[in-house]
Amino acid sequence: MRIIAGSLKGHHFVSPRGRHTHPMSDKMRGAVFSILGDISGLTVLDAFAGSGALSFEAISRGAVGVLAIDFDRMAVETMKRNCRELTLTDKVHVLKATIQGWSHHNEDKCFDIILADPPYDQIPFYDIEKLPKHLNTNGTFVLSWPGRQQLPTLHNLGLIQVKDYGDGQLAFYKKVR
Repeated sequence: MRIIAGSLKGHHFVSPRGRHTHPMSDKMRGAVFSILGDISGLTVLDAFAGSGALSFEAISRGAVGVLAIDFDRMAVETMKRNCRELTLTDKVHVLKATIQGWSHHNEDKCFDIILADPPYDQIPFYDIEKLPKHLNTNGTFVLSWPGRQQLPTLHNLGLIQVKDYGDGQLAFYKKVR
């Protein structure tokens, strides 16, 4: 896998082996950041981070810091290795945790952007429902969702845009005032 744009464009990183993660395609990853626009100086939560692809792309495009959370041991080890090799250990904090557990212990922690790319085979709805409370007032919540499945309604968030990619879709939400 590779970083597709920004200061780290072209740098390669590895994806964890196994079936617990599904790497987002370059096309979808590019679309996420194209729609988000300039993210310079923003903070990012990468939930269900897998290889860390979204985290690395965010840093490459100017985010000041990323918290990358995944529960899978192999994914966390792979992300940490990728961070070391890309010299991003000071900008990407990798955490082995469930979203539910992290959320419970970090009630007041908020981010400008939340990227949620959950495993499609067993979508953790309860975890996804915990995430909106961690979004800053003017922040954006991006959800990668299986294609042809109805998008969830998320508490206090309004759906602003959807992009369909056949086997996957990207949904962009903002806080409802």
